Amino acid sequence: MASANPEYKWRAVPPNHFRYLRACMVCAIVLTMDEFSRKGCPNCHPVLDYISSQDLVQECTSPIYEGCVSIDKPTESWIAKWLRLDKYVPGVYATKVVGELPEEALDNLRAENIEYIARDGSENNLE
Repeated sequence: MASANPEYKWRAVPPNHFRYLRACMVCAIVLTMDEFSRKGCPNCHPVLDYISSQDLVQECTSPIYEGCVSIDKPTESWIAKWLRLDKYVPGVYATKVVGELPEEALDNLRAENIEYIARDGSENNLE
């Protein structure tokens, strides 16, 4: 599901924009609402097409998340492996995302044979 999109560049968020940050409930990447709406999620696009639906951005991203880790080389990072982010693009990721995906989004993931890992710290995360 990781995007090999060479056009995607992550950048620092200006200090006055922190209130607009949201985390994707599927991959936990943290972006502004505007970035999700304009560029989509670099990991989940096109399975979850945030660009075509503002409602999908609202339903599948959450403003409530805990902790952030910045991952520059996901395949080499032990924290990326531990958080199951090693197949995603470099960026800033939340360690815990609060929220529940709508059934439509879960159906899209199932249709693409993508295993959904809840990032809310619930018991179903534990192996």
